[in-house]
Amino acid sequence: MSLSTDSSARTSPLAAEEALGLLPEVRSRTALAATQHATAVRRMFDRISPTYDLLNRLLSLGIDRRWRAQALDALALDLPEGPLVDLCAGTLDLSAAIRQRFASRTLLALDFARDMLVSGRKKTPETLLVVADAMRLPLQTSSIAGMVCGFGMRNLADPHAGLAEAHRVLKPSGVLVVLEFFRPTDVATRIFHAVYARGVLPLMGRLVSGDGEAYRYLSRSMQGFLSRSEYEQALRDAGFREVTGVQLTLGIASIVRGVK
Repeated sequence: MSLSTDSSARTSPLAAEEALGLLPEVRSRTALAATQHATAVRRMFDRISPTYDLLNRLLSLGIDRRWRAQALDALALDLPEGPLVDLCAGTLDLSAAIRQRFASRTLLALDFARDMLVSGRKKTPETLLVVADAMRLPLQTSSIAGMVCGFGMRNLADPHAGLAEAHRVLKPSGVLVVLEFFRPTDVATRIFHAVYARGVLPLMGRLVSGDGEAYRYLSRSMQGFLSRSEYEQALRDAGFREVTGVQLTLGIASIVRGVK
C-alpha cells in the first residue's frame, strides 16, 4: 500500500495506527498484516511500559483490582492440581494477585513485550517470567492446570490461534479464564466507549505517557474485537466445554471461562 501525502491521512488516528502496523479490527489481521500488527503491538507496549501502571490506576479508579479478583474466583472453581500461567501478563498485576491467591503453585508469567515484564517484576519476584508469543507457547502439551489472560487476547494477531494454543497446553479439565474488554453490544457500554474509551483514554494516555496513539489504538481495539458471545463461541470451536461468561460493571469488562 502506498503512503498518501494527503494531510487528512497524515493526521487521522486510524491512518496513524495503520502506518505503525496497529490494526484495531481483528478481521483486518491477516497474513503479512498480522505479522506487522504483532510487531507494532510489542513495540507499543514496550514503549508505554514506564507509565502503564500509573495510567491503569488513574483510568480504572481501582475497579480493575476487583475485576482481577473475580477472574481468580472463576479460575479457582474446580481447578486441577498443577502449574498456572498468566498469559499476556504485562506488568504483572494479575500475576501478583495469582501468587497471593495460589501461593503453593508454580506460576509462569508470559508476555512478548519484555519491557512490560521487567517493569513489573518487583511485584512478584517468585514468578517465572517468560518472553513468549501467546500464539506459540513454549510449553508442553497438557502441562498446565490453569491459565488466565487479563486484557491481552484482543491484541493478538489471531485470537483464535491463541485459544488453540491455550487448549493445547492445558491439562484435561484445565481451566482458562479470560478477563477482557469485548466489543460492546448494549446501549450502556456503547455510551461508555463513546465518552470514555474514545475520548478520556487517549487524552490521559497522551498527557501521562506522551503517547496518545497507543491509547487511541487500545480504545479502538475494544470496538474492533469480538463480542462476548462471539468469543464464547470461539472457545467452543477451540474445543473448550462448560463455557460461561459474566459481565462486570455495566458490561465494561467481562469474564469468559472454559474447561478443556
